Amino acid sequence: MRVLRRVLVANRGEIAVRILRTCRSLGIETVLAVSDADAGALPARLADSVILIGPAAPAASYLDVAAVVGAAQAAGADAVHPGYGFLSENPRLARACAAAGLVFIGPPAGQLEAVGDKLAARGRAAAAGLPVVPGGAVGSAAEAAALAARIGWPVLVKAVGGGGGRGLRSVHRPADLGAAVERAIAEAGAAFGDPRVYLERYVQPGRHVEVQLLGDGERVIHLGDRDCSVQRRYQKLVEEAPAPRLGDDLRAEIRRGAVAFGQHLGYRGLGTVEFLADTERGRCYFLEMNARIQVEHPVTEAISGLDLVAEQIAVAEGRPLRLAQEDVWLDGHAIECRINAEDPADGFRPSPGTVTRAVFPAGPGIRVDTHLQAGSAVPAGYDSLLAKVIASGRDRAQALARLRSALGRCEIAGVATTIPMHAALTAQDEFARGGVDTGYLGRFRNGCLAAGRPDG
Repeated sequence: MRVLRRVLVANRGEIAVRILRTCRSLGIETVLAVSDADAGALPARLADSVILIGPAAPAASYLDVAAVVGAAQAAGADAVHPGYGFLSENPRLARACAAAGLVFIGPPAGQLEAVGDKLAARGRAAAAGLPVVPGGAVGSAAEAAALAARIGWPVLVKAVGGGGGRGLRSVHRPADLGAAVERAIAEAGAAFGDPRVYLERYVQPGRHVEVQLLGDGERVIHLGDRDCSVQRRYQKLVEEAPAPRLGDDLRAEIRRGAVAFGQHLGYRGLGTVEFLADTERGRCYFLEMNARIQVEHPVTEAISGLDLVAEQIAVAEGRPLRLAQEDVWLDGHAIECRINAEDPADGFRPSPGTVTRAVFPAGPGIRVDTHLQAGSAVPAGYDSLLAKVIASGRDRAQALARLRSALGRCEIAGVATTIPMHAALTAQDEFARGGVDTGYLGRFRNGCLAAGRPDG
C-alpha cells in the first residue's frame, strides 16, 4: 500500500474542483496542472499549488502525456488524477505514470486498453456472458451493407476508438450507409488516430442505463444504476439514480451483468458499464465501459452516501474495498442536469464568453458542482460544461420537485446556457412519469418548435 501525500490534478473545470475538495478532506496536498487559459480560474485558486503545462490548445497541454508526467515529477507529486475526458482513459498516461514511479488514479493500462477498444470490449462482454447488440467490424461500405442486411435496420456506425458520443452516427436507409461509413472512417482516423469502425443494430425505443462499479482487482461491487436517456447527439444532458420504472428483473439483470463484466476483467478502480435497455421487451444489451469517474457520479453519491473520488483514491493506494455488496445501502432518488454554455434554440451552438453573473441555488437536497463565478471566462476550445445541478429526495417525486425549484433559481448571465431548456423539459408530463427513452429530447424539441417556443 502507498499512502498518497501529494496529487497532481490533470484536469480543469468542475471536475478539478471536485477532486481538489476531496483531496483536501483527506489531507492530501494538491497540485493543479493548468493551461494558460485556466491559470486564473477558480480551480487554480483552490489548489495548494499550480503548475503550467502549456498553452490553451488541449493538444499542447491537457492532452500532452509528457507535459502532465513532467509536471507531476517537477511538483514532487505521488500520483496523477486525470478526472474525466482528456487523458483519463489513455493507457499511454497510465504507462508513463508507472514508468515514472507515479500512481495513476485509475485502472491499469491493460484494463484501459481492454475497454477502450469498443470492438474488443464487445467481445470481452460476450465472453463474460453479457448480451451484445447484433453487429460487428466493417472495413468498407460493401461490408457494411452486407452486415446491415443481416442484422436489420436502422443501424449505428461507431468508431472503435470513440467515446462520449463522438464518432457515432445513425443510419436509417441503405442508400445513406456507404457515405456514412466512409465519413466515419475518415473522422475516426482524424479524431482518434484509429480509422476502424463497426456496425450495430439501432435498437428503438431504448433507454441508456448504466451501472457504477468499484473494484480493487480482487473483488468488484456495484453501487447501483443510473438512467442517462436524455441525450442530444448521444451526449448526456440529464441523469438520475436509480433508473426509474426499469422493472425489478431487468434491473437485477443489468446489475449482475455489470459485475460479471468487472469480475471478468479483474477490474481495479471506478468504472461504469453502459447498457441499452429495451424495456418493452425486458431485454438489455452491453454498450461499452467507461474506465474513469463519470460526469454523473453525484447522483450515485447522493443515494449511496459515498464519496466516489475518495473510494477511487483508496483503491489507487492499494487498499482493499472496505465494502462488500451487502454493505452498499442505496436510498432515495437523485436527478442531475448538466448546465452547458450552449444555445439550444440555435442548434446547441457553443456560447463562449465571460460570465457576468452566476447565482446557484442552495437548500435541502440541492448540490451544485461548478467552477463558475462572476467574471469567469468560458473559453471556446474546451468542453462547454459550466455546472451540474443535482437534486435528491426520499423519492423521485420529491427529487424532481426540488430540481424544478433549483433550476428556477439558477442565474448565469453573459453566455447562453441550457438552463431554460432543462426547466422546460423537466416540467413535461412525460418526464415526470419517468423512464423516458433516448428519443425524448427530440420529441420535446419538436413540440417546442411546433408551439413556436425557443426552449428546444
